[in-house]
Parts: sequence; structure tokens; C-alpha cells
Amino acid sequence: MTEGMYPAAAPELAARRKELAPKIHDAFENFSRAVFTDGALPEKTKQLIAVAVAHVTQCPYCITGHTKLAHRKGARPEEIMEAIWVAAEMRAGGAYAHSTLALHALGDGTAERPAHR
Repeated sequence: MTEGMYPAAAPELAARRKELAPKIHDAFENFSRAVFTDGALPEKTKQLIAVAVAHVTQCPYCITGHTKLAHRKGARPEEIMEAIWVAAEMRAGGAYAHSTLALHALGDGTAERPAHR
């Protein structure tokens, strides 16, 4: 990643993060390792999910890192791109589905919202 809006991730920054909150840092590292370990889903699938989520959360560090990890775990470029398209559709689908709220606010809803109990 080139220097610009996002500074390059550097070992010194990782060490500083750990220095400032070592227990939390170690807990997060352990959690991350556990999450990406083969289980009901193989690591390749988990990395493809991470690539998709990274695009929705728009984390450039995650996009770069998980794309490389997915590829190392055997994901083909076509699989990685399809995962990204799934994320894009879900993000767009969320906006589309939530248009229901705007239509109700405008009084254009075809059905009344159920009363809260």
C-alpha cells in the first residue's frame, strides 16, 4: 500500500499497539487465529468471506491482507472477484431493502407498519 490517505502498516506500529494494550492485543490475535482456523468452514472459504466483508467495511488493510491470504489458501482470482461482487450486491441490496423506511416516511407504504407492543 502506498503512502497517502492510509499509512503503510509497519512492524513498529504493530509493536506499539501491543505495548499500549498487551492483553487486549494478545486476545485479539488469539481470536483471529481461532476464527480463521479450519473448522466447519475451510480457511479458504473464511478468507473469501473476509475479502467480501473487507470490501463492505472498506478497510484497505483488510482488503490487501485477506485477498493475499485467500489466494495463498487456493482461492482463484475469479473466486475472489465473485466474493467481492456478492459483497457489492449485499451492500446495494441493503440500501434497496431499506427504501421501505423512506417510502413509509413519505406515506407511500402500501401497508401500515404493525404497532409496537
